[in-house]
Amino acid sequence: MSDQQTDLVVIGGGSGGLASAIRAARHGARVTLLEPGAIGGTCVNAGCVPKKVMWEAAQLAGHLPRARALGLDLPETVALDWGRLVAARQAYIARIHASYQRTFDGLPGLQVLPLRGRLLGEGRIATDDGGQLQAAQIILAPGARPHLPQFPGSQWLHSSDDVFAWQQRPQRVAIIGGGYIAVELAGLLNALGSQVHLLVRGKGLLDGFDHELAEHLAASMAAHGVQLHFGARLQGLHGQPGALQLRGDGLPDGLFDTVVAATGRRANTDGLGLEQAGVALDERGFIRTDPASLATSAKGIWAVGDASGQLALTPLAVAQGRRLADALFGPGAGPAINAELVPSVVFSHPPLGKVGLDEATARERFGQVQVYRANFRSLEEGAGGGQQRHLFKVVCTGPEQRVVGVHLLGEGSDEMLQGFAVALQCGARWADFQRTVPIHPTAAEEVVLAK
Repeated sequence: MSDQQTDLVVIGGGSGGLASAIRAARHGARVTLLEPGAIGGTCVNAGCVPKKVMWEAAQLAGHLPRARALGLDLPETVALDWGRLVAARQAYIARIHASYQRTFDGLPGLQVLPLRGRLLGEGRIATDDGGQLQAAQIILAPGARPHLPQFPGSQWLHSSDDVFAWQQRPQRVAIIGGGYIAVELAGLLNALGSQVHLLVRGKGLLDGFDHELAEHLAASMAAHGVQLHFGARLQGLHGQPGALQLRGDGLPDGLFDTVVAATGRRANTDGLGLEQAGVALDERGFIRTDPASLATSAKGIWAVGDASGQLALTPLAVAQGRRLADALFGPGAGPAINAELVPSVVFSHPPLGKVGLDEATARERFGQVQVYRANFRSLEEGAGGGQQRHLFKVVCTGPEQRVVGVHLLGEGSDEMLQGFAVALQCGARWADFQRTVPIHPTAAEEVVLAK
């Protein structure tokens, strides 16, 4: 490729990179997007999307006892065709890729190149075909990758990305970690028929989520067959794939087909030329950015998405990318994103969602808070003979009882949280919730009826 002048170069074609490149091109900028891998990044190819397809299959499997209780004549044993599940999942991903290509085709100012980029300084980017680009602005969106621990036998570990390349379901699997990726994989694999052991170094699940709801989720997972091992210390693996033995403290006995490590992620900053361009990293190895402007330490270079060290959430990366493109080429960035009001859902079984502050953080910040709870069994569970309970919490503060946090655990929480996130953005008070007429019979009504 010969040397080219352009308004914007985006390095990385994941959610944040795509959002910024497409928005800038729609503002009339000349944009070059560099992505050597599959368009869509982790979310589309090895994260949110394939996980959600598999989660949906797991949800259906979990509803079979309810269906039988409500009169549907289903066999007691229903087999999973893993190959068909994978084919359906990959077909859906292919449709997303095709949609991206249609978008690219409709933006003449945007070129997408399957190349790596390396910063040379002063707005210059080298591409791995020997060419160079010169850009007035550069957005870094290289994303992040799984970090695998190192110990004897760690070469047999699978990452969370590897799960989506499996050609068959493991019979017995150990998952290392207590964060959202580990919890999600444990729930869906258990529901799809694997025997799952979750190895958690700490005393509980899901740091950053409300402690009370995380405890209830752990109890629910255990009741549904996931075997949780808190205080576990994995120090080695012995054997071969298909017959792996765990070495360490607080670990289960027996052999495992597969061991998955979901123990954090590292920014994809290797080989980007950051030091040469004057782009600083933080103490964790992520690109240091100003939280409001997303500027790096180098003039004209910005960063969005997981590599920026902020919340690793696809919708946040998209919002960052669009907001930055608006600031650089459009009408202006508009209000800054309040990270505390970004909603988040763990697609566990059952799902857990949050927006705003958890109870402990609210008490630390404000002192006295009011907490309203609803702990109940839904109509669907009750009629279908199930025992799963929902737990909802609304955290309020001040004389006006401003709502500073909403936390939902239970079936449907993933879908109902969005509206409450809007309410928090608008500064809702508890009185606003109480004035709202509930929708009956639903689980969501219990939020406004909480005591």
